[in-house]
Amino acid sequence: MTQIDNTFIKLRAQLRERDIKLWEEPYYLDGVGSIESEMDRLAGTLSGDLGISVSNCRCALTEMQDSALRKLAARKEFTETGLATFNVRCVDSKGGTAQIVEVKCSLGAPGSELQNAVSKRMGLTDPSHVKCISAGRIIDGQRTLAAQGVKNGQQLMIVVGSQVQGQELHERIQRIRADVEVIVDADHRFMQMEDQNGRQIFLPPIENRSLLMAMSMYEKGRAAIQREQFDEALLLLLEADELFSQCNSKFLEAVDNYALLNLDIVWCYLCLKNITQLPDAQRRLEICEKTFRLSYGDQFDRLYSIKGSSCPERALIMRLRLLQGVVFFHQNRRDEAYERLEEAGKALDELKASDDHISLLVEMGYDESEARLALRSCGGNVDRAIQFIQERREKISEERKTSARVSQLNQELKEGNSNRGWIDPRGVARLIEMGYERRLVVEALKRTKNNIDRSLDLLQNHSEELRANLPPALAVDETLLSTLQQLGFQAPSARVALETTENDFPKAVEYLLKSFASKSELVGVIRAMTRILEENGPSGSNRATNNNDPSLFANFSGSKLTLIQRALSQAKSEMETYTAFKRFNEDLSDNNPDYLDLPLIQEEQILIEYRQLLER
Repeated sequence: MTQIDNTFIKLRAQLRERDIKLWEEPYYLDGVGSIESEMDRLAGTLSGDLGISVSNCRCALTEMQDSALRKLAARKEFTETGLATFNVRCVDSKGGTAQIVEVKCSLGAPGSELQNAVSKRMGLTDPSHVKCISAGRIIDGQRTLAAQGVKNGQQLMIVVGSQVQGQELHERIQRIRADVEVIVDADHRFMQMEDQNGRQIFLPPIENRSLLMAMSMYEKGRAAIQREQFDEALLLLLEADELFSQCNSKFLEAVDNYALLNLDIVWCYLCLKNITQLPDAQRRLEICEKTFRLSYGDQFDRLYSIKGSSCPERALIMRLRLLQGVVFFHQNRRDEAYERLEEAGKALDELKASDDHISLLVEMGYDESEARLALRSCGGNVDRAIQFIQERREKISEERKTSARVSQLNQELKEGNSNRGWIDPRGVARLIEMGYERRLVVEALKRTKNNIDRSLDLLQNHSEELRANLPPALAVDETLLSTLQQLGFQAPSARVALETTENDFPKAVEYLLKSFASKSELVGVIRAMTRILEENGPSGSNRATNNNDPSLFANFSGSKLTLIQRALSQAKSEMETYTAFKRFNEDLSDNNPDYLDLPLIQEEQILIEYRQLLER
């Protein structure tokens, strides 16, 4: 934000207030052009009111007049030809100097045509690398512009680097999306939703997948923000926003994840110095504040009463107030901007943690992030901060141990109860801990649609009826058990898999592959399967019978070899999932509440900048 921008904001407000139209008489005449004497007179009048030089005021008025005339010409062309005109602002990752170009395209054309026009105008080779953003949405290349609410004369934001950088960014976004889909479809073995204390959150499968997709893209967007790659971050966050919009769960109303997403999108707009999305920024900040009030109380009193006024969440509220102040400033609502910036400044002063105290905790072996969060939570007291960190670590560790047990139950329920509807594994774990038999618990929850109280009543008062309706348990097929052992699976796990899947060999293999805790176990099974297929193939079919090596596998029938081949394909697919997870996780923080860890350095710089602009 510069003083020139500040001048334009104030000047535009003055023209609007006085109902002055620079494209009409006496300032402009058709066939004559701009009336210089009237423009000079207006500059002299307004410069004194605004406290700026006449020459600067005159230059700004000329630029505003030219812009208004271009819009009128574009409107006329659209009426006559149907060709829409867009002002396209291209940003780089650091929010540096933007390139602004004019592009024309029919609103009835698909988004890909607009991408082609932008690409051609900017001399790019691959239009698919151009990401156009309109009103906070990435324009879909397959749908028409009109269907996506794009209008003539609209200002668009374009995210694209140089040809090399643009290609890298495009491919990286595509890879992240593909990795997220693979990981999310891996039945919670790699990714699950947790609350701040490490407690796993379970939802029905369809909703769970949608939310996991959205939150995973959001996590990658936040990682890009931490690297200050704001163009990449914005694309990831907008994709997450689109995925969140597909979720119908009331879960979104009960937690602050969606509020934080909107807050981070506006933060990216600011860091990219993009005011073309100002209306969308205001909308998103309103969503954020509404959700914060639902979660934290009308005046955030519920949050402060539980965690105190120095809680880390206050950093999020501070950023919200700062961004509201910036938006109000650009709308020339200067009194409201001043109030929000003052509120942000007060919170900033109270949230600052001593660099010496942070260094002391880091020297003691704590992460800088958890040190900063602990000091903010404990009012800067080092001893209390140490205790806070230890207690939090223990709590998260205990919750994750419990979640691991529940996740295992969840997998078993999915394999063994595919026709029973979704059964909440946390409810199963809770009732089993009370001493009830697992099969009875599952049947009770199925009947009551996961209602714990009604299930408990059934278990206490109608257990015999529940038992009478249970299907008879099947004995484990010993031949299949032996085969699974030869494939490299341990006997106890193989037995459980066959019991759970009722001796369905392919499902048992899938169950076992998904139960591995490490990549090394999977590698061992892949080697065993590969060896069996090699020794029982055309060139190795007699190898096991023609020597006395007891370690070699016996021959398998053709049907079993087919099953093993399928199992090997499954195992290799699992290996690809491990690889995708490693790639996805490489730049993510291990610190659970890292979204609360705002160093507040950039916020302080922005606060100083806009306070100075308000004073001028």
